[in-house]
Amino acid sequence: MKKGYLSEYFEGIAAKRLSAVEADRTRSNQHEYQATRSMLTFMGKPTESTRIPTRFIYLTDVDAEPIVENAFLTLYDSRKDQPHRSAEYRFYFPTTAVSLNAAEGDLLVIAKRPDGDLLVVIAENGSSVSAQIEWLFGLTDLAHAGFSVKSELETEQDRIAFASRFILENIGVVVEVSTEAYLDAMLEKFKGEFPTTRVFSAYARSTLKDLNPVEDQDLVLMAWMEQEEILFRTLERHLIADRLSTGFGGDVDAGVDVDGFLSFSLSVQNRRKVRVGLALENHLELLFAECGIQYKRTAVTENKAKPDFIFPSVAAYHDPTFDALRLTMLGVKSTCKDRWRQVLAEADRIEYKHLLTLETSISKHQTDEMQAKNLQLVLPRGLHETYTPEQQTWLMDISSFTALVRERQEAT
Repeated sequence: MKKGYLSEYFEGIAAKRLSAVEADRTRSNQHEYQATRSMLTFMGKPTESTRIPTRFIYLTDVDAEPIVENAFLTLYDSRKDQPHRSAEYRFYFPTTAVSLNAAEGDLLVIAKRPDGDLLVVIAENGSSVSAQIEWLFGLTDLAHAGFSVKSELETEQDRIAFASRFILENIGVVVEVSTEAYLDAMLEKFKGEFPTTRVFSAYARSTLKDLNPVEDQDLVLMAWMEQEEILFRTLERHLIADRLSTGFGGDVDAGVDVDGFLSFSLSVQNRRKVRVGLALENHLELLFAECGIQYKRTAVTENKAKPDFIFPSVAAYHDPTFDALRLTMLGVKSTCKDRWRQVLAEADRIEYKHLLTLETSISKHQTDEMQAKNLQLVLPRGLHETYTPEQQTWLMDISSFTALVRERQEAT
């Protein structure tokens, strides 16, 4: 097991497209997946029927949160009482909220965790989240009926970076990243509390030297985001541990303050979600300034809409004599899902809009719709490889976007 790779979190994975009999209760009541010989190399070959604790997750692009249920898979040899025949192992699965939502063609991944428990992920067919999981595990051939299996998860493809951490956390795998070398300095600087996102973004940038945003905006933005994420998780881990050490109990009779604990847990999750989006905007703001680009952040346009960035200024946007072709609008969303459509109504004067995201492998269905709605997707160049070759010909990187804005700014 190598730290920083998928092997740290999985001993092996198997993936396939669900068949009709595996997903449709009207076609079959078997509730089984056929195990393959290669799966058994990391699953094992129990001599008796073995029930394995399993977390089931169902993912779509539409639902804000996944459907999650804890249950089990039972691995057994269906020919145990037929000694004249070779073993045939199957996984029995119970009825869960996840199995009730599964459909033919959905992506199924069965992953074995280091503690021996299993993770079953089912992602809606054709969805972005399905494509992201395929990219995460390097799944390239799911056309055949059986499972595709990976038990060696320490290649360069399996290295966990900024993009893959987001996908892993979406399937309930928390990736711990930290750099203790900065912890004491952060505790002293921020007095043992979380600073504002703008302050923390500036601090994260200050810890990285010799980065020139004028030369390579794509590389610099991802370096800033990666560093802030690591520093934030380092500080967060310390402050959470400190808070947990004080407990959530009231008096002896009242017992643990469950509401207090749940409120604290929710605040941690919400802070993570909000912080990433604001950090991305903070770093972009400085990047634009360093590149000499004029902009206005969260300017108010029609119907009190507030696009993330208007170029070159809000005064130019509201000036009817200013050429609309020299205006640019950029929406910023760390992840899109279906929320990208919000950008379409945020600046009526600008026909062709831009949206910058850090989301990997958005489905072709959604990028085709973006193109049809005159919305150009912008991503750091390093994330382009998570998209199909056809999609990559259309994607714009950050350097190209800043060049476009500068050209419009300099037009006379």
